[in-house]
Amino acid sequence: MLIALQIENFALVDQLDLELGTGLNVLTGETGAGKSIILDALDAALGGKVSSRAIRTGAERALIEATFDLNPSLIAWLSEQQIELVDDMSLVCSREVIAGRGNVRSRSRVNGVLVNKQQMESLRDRLLEITAQGQTMQLGQPNLQREWLDGFGGVKLMRQREVVAAAYQAMQQALQALEKRRQFEQQRLQQLDLFEYQAKELIAANLTEADELEQLEQERQRLSHSVELQQQSYRVYQALYQNDHGAFACADLLGAAESLLIEMMRYDPQLQAVLDMVTDALAQVEEAGRQINMYGESLETDPERLQSVEERIVQLKQICRKYGPTLAEAIAYSQQVQRELEQLSGGGLSLETLEQNYEEAQAKLDQACAKLTELRQATARQLEALLVKELKPLAMDKVQFKVDISPCPPTATGADRISFLFSPNPGEPLQPLAETASGGEMSRFLLALKACFSQVDAVGTMVFDEVDVGVSGRVAQAIAEKLHQLSQQHQVLCVTHQPIIAAMADSHFRVDKQVIDPAGTKKRGKAKAAAEANGKEAPDVRTVVRVALLGPQERREELAQIAGGKSDQEAIAFADSLLTQAANARSTAREPTHAPAKIAAKSKATTKTRAVSS
Repeated sequence: MLIALQIENFALVDQLDLELGTGLNVLTGETGAGKSIILDALDAALGGKVSSRAIRTGAERALIEATFDLNPSLIAWLSEQQIELVDDMSLVCSREVIAGRGNVRSRSRVNGVLVNKQQMESLRDRLLEITAQGQTMQLGQPNLQREWLDGFGGVKLMRQREVVAAAYQAMQQALQALEKRRQFEQQRLQQLDLFEYQAKELIAANLTEADELEQLEQERQRLSHSVELQQQSYRVYQALYQNDHGAFACADLLGAAESLLIEMMRYDPQLQAVLDMVTDALAQVEEAGRQINMYGESLETDPERLQSVEERIVQLKQICRKYGPTLAEAIAYSQQVQRELEQLSGGGLSLETLEQNYEEAQAKLDQACAKLTELRQATARQLEALLVKELKPLAMDKVQFKVDISPCPPTATGADRISFLFSPNPGEPLQPLAETASGGEMSRFLLALKACFSQVDAVGTMVFDEVDVGVSGRVAQAIAEKLHQLSQQHQVLCVTHQPIIAAMADSHFRVDKQVIDPAGTKKRGKAKAAAEANGKEAPDVRTVVRVALLGPQERREELAQIAGGKSDQEAIAFADSLLTQAANARSTAREPTHAPAKIAAKSKATTKTRAVSS
């Protein structure tokens, strides 16, 4: 349960330390007194939305701390999140809101450890449930009605919803894959035809070596000039080795030089080096002559080979223009085309396989949805019986209620359309809740619904913000008794304008606002006189929110004020009768021992009121 709530610089609150007890805690006060600010702060501490207006004017940051009692479930959650227990075995949820340029930043902590939004939402569901103003307007929304029904169904139903959500996601993925394949099937076939044509052409070209074109160019040059090469090779042979025209060949001249040098060596051995060079030159010239002769003899005119080479060169150049520009790049593209063909023709799933996958995923989703529908139908019967039972004490003896479950296309939440049907009057047919119930009936329906949830939900604290809107008299008394009944199993915090409900409280707090001068009375008097002389309002005026835990006499006066608008004797007598009636109602129920509630000042001094300014 909620032990304490500390608020600093939040909205109109400067500083507030509020301690709560078990049972029914009630906040009363005039409209606009600041009651909802306390609930807003509690909501913010547990991860609720905040804006820049949440920070008190003149302050740069706001801080809210909510302290709760621990239970085994919360201890297990802290262990899962690796958050240590504090010394006093409590759980402290804090939210720091910092003003920025045009926006706000905030940080949430649990026992001093920073937590993210998902962690805080998970923890919030274990700590409390806030029923805020305007929530009755949401009762007619089918989506919320489905969520309420499923929540009432408990763990088994919610797990089946997870199965449905997973099956729906798998079905969507299969459908997307199928639609994508269908969408691009024509393009795929066109691309497949193109690649097949290109692959056929490239395979026919038999591309193997990247330098084949250069080799063929050289061969074509040789074949097209074979006669010239024969003639020129013969002339080289004559010049080097044997001249048929009577002139000396190079070999002849070198042979003569070699003979002369040998003669000269008889007289001067120093010419040995020159002789060696001439001898070597003669050997090389003779070898060159033999090789050029062989080259010339090997040359033949081959028109067929020349034509074949030229045709191959034309083919390769055409391939290079289409797939190149170089032969190496054309070979690389040929390999890429083969890979693309494999992917388009046999590398992926066929259209028939994708259709089969989609049908199987759809069948699994239908099966999961059918099981979810069965669980919802069983849960609906339980909720119908229990809700009617909870509504009857709320001056709705003849009420009829039914959860209508009709089929709809499958979604991630199932294949059911949920509608709450309601008839408050005998003889009237069941109609959708939003079209039939009045404002007061909506309030009672919401309270009864929360009472049903409280029987299956382990949440420790239930918060109601003016759940009594639109009711009075006997109905208000019935709501008061229902709130007291809930407070036997849960801590209840309620904002109300009904004296009958306030009289039933175990702890009664009054919230009001006053305009004060933080600078002090003496200074305030001088400032006021000076301001009034100039026709202006006195400076340094701030609004103060006061929260007071009421004692017996103060409760009488507050109830009289709520009931009659003034504290005269008749109103006081009516307040006494309300308190007596509430005491009698409580005595008929088995009550736990409630811890006293109080407002704790920062100084730890004993006091009944706490002033907070903005």
